[in-house]
Amino acid sequence: MSTSLGSKLLAVRRTGSAAVMGVLNVTPDSFSDGGDFLEPGAARARVDALLNDGADIVDIGGESSRPGAPSIPAREQIERIEPALRYAVERKALVSIDTTLPEVAEHCLNAGATLINDVSCLAEPDLAAVVAKASGDLLIMHARGPMSRMPGFSEWPDDAYADVVAEVAKEWSAARDRAVARGLPRERIFFDPGLGFAKNARHSFEVLRRLREFRSLEVPIFVGPGRKSFIASVDPAPPSGRLGGTIAACIISAQKGAHALRVHDVREVRQALAVLGASEDNEVGHA
Repeated sequence: MSTSLGSKLLAVRRTGSAAVMGVLNVTPDSFSDGGDFLEPGAARARVDALLNDGADIVDIGGESSRPGAPSIPAREQIERIEPALRYAVERKALVSIDTTLPEVAEHCLNAGATLINDVSCLAEPDLAAVVAKASGDLLIMHARGPMSRMPGFSEWPDDAYADVVAEVAKEWSAARDRAVARGLPRERIFFDPGLGFAKNARHSFEVLRRLREFRSLEVPIFVGPGRKSFIASVDPAPPSGRLGGTIAACIISAQKGAHALRVHDVREVRQALAVLGASEDNEVGHA
């Protein structure tokens, strides 16, 4: 298991680019690709495609994280994830597991995963203790409340935040403190502002615009704009038609200091980052 994911992310950032995390949803109901990779053979093929397209991290999830999605028991999540996880580890991929449950995290870390991607803002603090015991890393995404009870992005009023960036930073920092109290070193904790989670489109665009301000947290920053609904607020399109908006959000994030980007379309985002790097002659890394 890697002991220096944070260092690797910082090294990539210093080159003026960002790492790319490729998404593999082994679910029947994810908003973008639900049902596409439930069959083990399809999931393994997706791992191959993500790695061949240049993914630095493969993020595997067995429960949809869309707002309002039903909770999936730990055993069922593990059964969904297991074939793809084992195959990704065989391929020596750096594997992230998208889960909020300590039991799922423990099983997957023991099977070779490196990173746990928690989209609940550490609603279950014992998750951090499990990650600490396994010497893993924890990505904490900002959110408010469990996914099964979280309203959709359009249902969050503009006044849900007085200052979305300040409040996201404060609430996330409290989650980090809970993780540290469970024994997880601060250097193993990463930040995701949670575009589209407990935020309407205006909030998400404000987070993108002011992303640099989160550097005060002194932690690697992950951003997950992939096919999100806030893109459709400016150009109505189904998830499969949001590639252009995804790439734009990725470029904005890279320019403003993101260390990693979580996306479905790895090859296209890789190409966009390469063009950005070539055009700016590495200035992004010094922004």
